[in-house]
Amino acid sequence: MKKNITLLFTLLFVGLNFGFAQQDEECMTKLSIFHEYARAKNYEAAYEPWMAVRNKCPKFNIAIYSDGEKILKGKIKAASGADKVPFINDLLKLWEQRGVNFAVKTPKGEYAAKSCQLIYDNRKILNKTSEELFECYDAAYKLDKATFTNPKSLYTYFSLMVDLYDAKKKPAKDLFNKYDDVVEKVEEEVKNYSEKLNKLIEKEDAGTALTKKEGKYKKFYESYLKAYDQISGSIDQKLGDRANCENLIPLYQKDFEANKENAVWLQRAAGKMSEKDCTGDPLFFKLVNAYHKLSPSANSAYYLGILKDKEGKSNEAIKFYKQAISLETDNFKKAKLNNRIGLKLKARGSYGQARGFFKQALRLNPSSGRPHLSIAAMYAASANKCGDTNFNKRAVYWLAASEARKAARVDPTLKKAAAQSVANYTAKAPQKSEIFSSGNSGQTITIGCWIGSSVKVPSI
Repeated sequence: MKKNITLLFTLLFVGLNFGFAQQDEECMTKLSIFHEYARAKNYEAAYEPWMAVRNKCPKFNIAIYSDGEKILKGKIKAASGADKVPFINDLLKLWEQRGVNFAVKTPKGEYAAKSCQLIYDNRKILNKTSEELFECYDAAYKLDKATFTNPKSLYTYFSLMVDLYDAKKKPAKDLFNKYDDVVEKVEEEVKNYSEKLNKLIEKEDAGTALTKKEGKYKKFYESYLKAYDQISGSIDQKLGDRANCENLIPLYQKDFEANKENAVWLQRAAGKMSEKDCTGDPLFFKLVNAYHKLSPSANSAYYLGILKDKEGKSNEAIKFYKQAISLETDNFKKAKLNNRIGLKLKARGSYGQARGFFKQALRLNPSSGRPHLSIAAMYAASANKCGDTNFNKRAVYWLAASEARKAARVDPTLKKAAAQSVANYTAKAPQKSEIFSSGNSGQTITIGCWIGSSVKVPSI
């Protein structure tokens, strides 16, 4: 036991800027003891020595707070009903103490959000109202938006706003503003992790194996992207029909005069109307033109393209879409623009043009698999038009399946959807018996029309 304590002590204190002679021997010993117990998840045994160090030497080591969090969470889990409350309150206090004693290692927004989440998760036994909970999250968000990044907390924050709106305690304007706040924050975090993941994907695509450390980072980035993808869908589902044209148009009409010089308001209003397909209303025209006049940007040019599409002026629309791309300087946002334009062209049946925008989106953001799935869907939709025989037409589905596999490889949020697409396309392609009877095993088939590619028949 003594040998273990000495080893743990060495690991815990190496690199600290004070000598052993200055340290309290009792705190050193008890810290090593509670740390060992905490590692073994024996939180009951860890509690007493941990409390002793916490009270006597609160600045001694960050382990007081990292291990202390585990110990108190263990006590909360082991308790039931009202018996949880003292430990919940103590954990909230511990995070406050951590902020005082290790401020640099305690991001304000992150820990304020953790506190709110703990209170929310135990709201019934703490007798907290929706108003009190929302105010907690709102204060945390305003305190330090940069480190308020936890996906679950972002969703809970918005969900509480919706509940208050439904209870007629918050107006529609506050609801839509908070939706924009949270969605923009989620997109900011998706961009952050996508850019980090892109570097690793590019390294793999170049034929270089990732190091063990890089492999761990890749899994970490993918896990967060999955989480943000899940809450993005949940946020939109929670908002539901509350943000329909019937509600949006009168609200934005009422507030237009007061905000016609506010570029952020104009961009959000136009964006929400575009997202909810309210672009046929004259107000959308009014918003877009005011926004473009006040602040010509990638977004305003894109919305002008939508207006031209509505007028049936496809060539003019494309010009504005291309202008939007040229005005955007951020590669992540530029990738999203290319994908949006590709989707519009795909819906119009302009597959060749759409593929060009989808491929550009992939060059700018290779960790997004959605363009791959869109290209695969266009290939599949063209199968009957891009071959001279029944076999060659159905061979297009192999190409579609190959493209869908790329989505599964690069995008952690689309593995299930991509696998379903691959299975669907593969089932529609020629089967083994047909390959055998046609004599095409291992042959390369050229695919014409707009696809202009080739596919190798599986060898049997």
